[in-house]
Amino acid sequence: MDSEFWAYSAGVTALIIVLVVWSAVWKAIALWKAARNSHLAWYIVMLIFNTAGILEIIYIFAFSKAAGRAEK
Repeated sequence: MDSEFWAYSAGVTALIIVLVVWSAVWKAIALWKAARNSHLAWYIVMLIFNTAGILEIIYIFAFSKAAGRAEK
């Protein structure tokens, strides 16, 4: 019984570490793009809310490219 708990605990810990790294990478890319595009509102929202990378991915693929095309 005790070994099952530790095996489960190790699996959950590994999942959390992967999720934190995943989120941090997407957040860093999205915050950099938002700052570069002068999107202060997006920058603040992404800085405050942790959405496991979902909001950051939406920003990168939908909104940051639209700003880049509008400037050219």
